[in-house]
Amino acid sequence: MKKALYLAILLLFIAISGVSGQNKKAKSSSKPNIIFILADDLGIGDVSCYGSDNNKTPIIDKLAAEGMRFQHAYTAPLCGPSRSRILTGRYAFRTGAVNQDRVGEIKPENEVMIPAVLKSAGYTSALVGKWSQFGLTPKDFGFDDYITFQGSGVYWSKEKAKASTYTENGIEKPLNTGVYMPDLMHNHLVDFLTVNKNKPFFLYYSMVHVHSLIQPTPDSKPGSDLYADNTTYMDKLVGKLLATLDDLKLRENTLIVFMGDNGTANQYAARGTIGGKALSGKKGTMLECGSLVPTIASWPGVIKAGQVNTDLIDSSDLLPTFAEVCGAPLPTKNILDGRSFLPQLKGRKGNPKEYIFMELGNKWYVRSAKWKLNRAGELFDMTNAPFEEKLVADYANNPEASAAYARLQAVLKELAPEKGILDDGDGSGRHASNVNKKKGAKEDKDSE
Repeated sequence: MKKALYLAILLLFIAISGVSGQNKKAKSSSKPNIIFILADDLGIGDVSCYGSDNNKTPIIDKLAAEGMRFQHAYTAPLCGPSRSRILTGRYAFRTGAVNQDRVGEIKPENEVMIPAVLKSAGYTSALVGKWSQFGLTPKDFGFDDYITFQGSGVYWSKEKAKASTYTENGIEKPLNTGVYMPDLMHNHLVDFLTVNKNKPFFLYYSMVHVHSLIQPTPDSKPGSDLYADNTTYMDKLVGKLLATLDDLKLRENTLIVFMGDNGTANQYAARGTIGGKALSGKKGTMLECGSLVPTIASWPGVIKAGQVNTDLIDSSDLLPTFAEVCGAPLPTKNILDGRSFLPQLKGRKGNPKEYIFMELGNKWYVRSAKWKLNRAGELFDMTNAPFEEKLVADYANNPEASAAYARLQAVLKELAPEKGILDDGDGSGRHASNVNKKKGAKEDKDSE
């Protein structure tokens, strides 16, 4: 009798312990992970699910088909200012990221970035890839783990002096001959995901592709189209990441957001047609496709498949969206310009923006669904965007255009970017004046 009682108590204890352990496991893995993939210089004309005539991206297309594709997602039209807006959730006239060089002046004591926000909710964060515009290191801004390189567009060590080394968690290492930097980055992120698979994490995957100078990929054949090769290899790396998530059984609990950091680079913009039509704008311009970028979100079981969202979204919205996903409080020390679009991801209406604001160098504009007003006071009808931006010179005689002008002018008056930090360079957004004086006119475009 005593043995039977003892056995019953033992079995009950084991059962309770098992349930407790399961609950602990469920609790530790209940917070969703976030992977933010940022492609370099990838415009909408480079992605086939956006209608690209010349580039095929079947894996990214499948990611969009299984989730949500945004038709009107924008970011700053140049690498550094774009990344600043993404990571801080703030406009450039507030942070100083009005040109490439000024991005490097941003300090952690002044600006709070995504990894620091998510850390308060127990998240581990990693930066894999491009960081070159920022000063200090990713760790100084809250990343726990990182691998990065100097400049932009680093593929092989033989290309240029800046490609001879990379930095992994504070240690400078040689990029050996025959080692492909994008593959090295992929291996690092696999290690990060494997080590942190039982903890909530944020991975900022800042890809090399498809920044120039375009180089042969490991899969390129003699005489092949190198730009198409690089777009294909980028797509392949996204597929390898998805396969890793499946292997680690992380896919169902991971929000993936894929985005371009600005429009297509100048020398490749002409090939980025959609339906045989040229797009208005490219990287570095204040036209539509300098800032309109491919943006896709996938989260199995949360985001329904096959959705196309037409709300106005801009990259300042990422920080508050990720914070809401993770249950992290928003930073309060600075004004935030972003607005969470988590409700839209979940199929609800949410609170979409009525306008987006874009800025680079000494230029800016505010854009609604149909109209765009720039700093010079020019009003454009955007009905036929992204192919055409029609200047409305006689808006005063057009009631609809006149009302749109008044609304957008009121938005600019409220934002008052002219009272913030202004560009001190040549107005292009590429360099600050004092840096030009120090370095001269010949500047390495790796940082662009």
